[in-house]
Amino acid sequence: MVRLALPNPGLEARIPSLGELERIEQEESNSRPKWDNKAQYMLTCVGFCVGLGNVWRFPYLCQSHGGGAFMIPFLILLVLEGIPLLHLEFAIGQRLRKGSVGVWSAIHPALKGLGIASMFVSFMVGLYYNTIIAWVMWYFFNSFQEPLPWSQCPLNANKTDYVEECARSSSVDYFWYRETLNISTSIDDSGSVQWWILLALTCAWSVLYVCTIRGIETTGKAVYITSTLPYVVLTIFLIRGLTLKGATNGIVFLFTPNVTELANPVTWLDAGAQVFYSFSLAFGGLISFSSYNPVHNNCEMDSVIVSVINGFTSVYAATVVYSIIGFRATERYDDCFSKNILTLINGFDLPEGNVTQENFAEMQQWCNASDPVAYAKLKFQTCDMDAFLSEGVEGTGLAFIVFTEAITKMPVAPLWSVLFFIMLFCLGLSSMFGNMEGVVVPLQDLKVIPKKWPKELLTGLICLGTYLIAFIFTLNSGQYWLSLLDSYAGSIPLLVIAFFEMFSVVYVYGVDRFNRDIEFMIGHKPNIFWQVTWRVVSPLLMLAIFLFFFVIKVREELTYNIWDPGYEEFPKSKEIKYPGWVYAVVVIVAGVPCLVIPCFAIYKLIRNFFQRPGDQRALVSTVSAASVNGDLWS
Repeated sequence: MVRLALPNPGLEARIPSLGELERIEQEESNSRPKWDNKAQYMLTCVGFCVGLGNVWRFPYLCQSHGGGAFMIPFLILLVLEGIPLLHLEFAIGQRLRKGSVGVWSAIHPALKGLGIASMFVSFMVGLYYNTIIAWVMWYFFNSFQEPLPWSQCPLNANKTDYVEECARSSSVDYFWYRETLNISTSIDDSGSVQWWILLALTCAWSVLYVCTIRGIETTGKAVYITSTLPYVVLTIFLIRGLTLKGATNGIVFLFTPNVTELANPVTWLDAGAQVFYSFSLAFGGLISFSSYNPVHNNCEMDSVIVSVINGFTSVYAATVVYSIIGFRATERYDDCFSKNILTLINGFDLPEGNVTQENFAEMQQWCNASDPVAYAKLKFQTCDMDAFLSEGVEGTGLAFIVFTEAITKMPVAPLWSVLFFIMLFCLGLSSMFGNMEGVVVPLQDLKVIPKKWPKELLTGLICLGTYLIAFIFTLNSGQYWLSLLDSYAGSIPLLVIAFFEMFSVVYVYGVDRFNRDIEFMIGHKPNIFWQVTWRVVSPLLMLAIFLFFFVIKVREELTYNIWDPGYEEFPKSKEIKYPGWVYAVVVIVAGVPCLVIPCFAIYKLIRNFFQRPGDQRALVSTVSAASVNGDLWS
């Protein structure tokens, strides 16, 4: 077993001893918030971990990588990568009773950059994540209409025909790209602020502020709804979905394994990345949440329960999504067949009802035999059920195009639309609670904000500042900006941060010390599974995923898809290159949080080297005091 531990002078002075923990917990009872009960804490963690990605990315990855075959690497890596890091974050937060900056500063002053990196990523992800919630609210507000506004194309100015852009694409595409986003044809063409999106964005940030105004004292109440309602709605959709024609086609297609995909390394890389992102690890929020727990809370059991719920939710949501996709594919298949039947009937002047799906092939042969010249002039569409089921969509395309199209074909469509967007709203909002925690607590740990400021003011200023920056997403080019941040803000930086987190606990804090801490907190030492994964398996897996992703991304040309009615293959999206200045944005979004960790460590080492003997000034004070917001000022 690996027992390497790097020298760490002064650690004992920076962290409370095990004997002091219970006394500190009692002293903090009045000055530091705590969970009302265990259920509140678990619901908050589940709400943060289970987000929009479970609903619209996991099903897409299953479909892209052999259906049921993708479940195998996903479950393996969930056990070897996700659960160990989740347990580590829960345990270290509960042991040191601080936020992310406070925890890593206490382990070693040079690791303060690790907490700053987590704060930066939480801020960047929260910046665009709440914009998605704003879009969800816009669709929610528009769902109280009969018929739904995206169920049919609008008429042109002369009232003689449909708007050309809508007629050439579809009503759901038109409502999303034109009436919601009013999207431009490039990221360079910023356009103007769309007032309806700005209004929805204002509502989204206002709701978030009200829910997080007093930290866990208010979010802890909100999670009873935001963390449980999505499961109720998913179950309702599953029951409804299974009654729809063709729903089983989608579910069978999803879970039919293509075992050859297991030999594809990209399948394993995508599974590892999905496990990692779906746990919301390395944002700092889970460390803060666990720090409010009692000293002797069983964090090991918590990590296993949250992991099981997370994995179950991914599979459950995929089942629901593909029951709806199966229904949509069947509808499109039937429409395609109906057009072909109509073509055959009109071409040979056949009586209506003589041609059906069942005898279509036979009637084609008869028509071809009776008049080959006339038959050759007919143009039939290709109707392939597997092709309709294989149209892989993820992200906003799944939520605002595929699902909305399927909903328009259901009876009482507005009801299903309201339920669907309530579910997305709750999933997004509960994840934003953790992102806000990952920003507010480190700012307090860094002493950026005066200690006397009330938490209501601090939370309000963060929400206001982020809201103003998010105006960029209300422009005509806002969707392109959001896609850019989504691709780079929450990918490689999180892998780097998580790797350094595990390395810091195992080899800087010391895994033997960590084992003793856990034994004190839960009553027994971590078993051999935790030892092997923490010391060797999980760090190597994260390093391998990072290296493969880095190699792939470096070799890739930066491109993005645009909505351009002038494109010859419209309504297909047109893929074009990003302008050169986007590379600078990528460096800021993805490079800064990665580089701040080693740069801060180097800065700290240089400063200590030139520090005069007896000079007690340091970047991180060794004395901590509890703040009114429930965090420790380092």
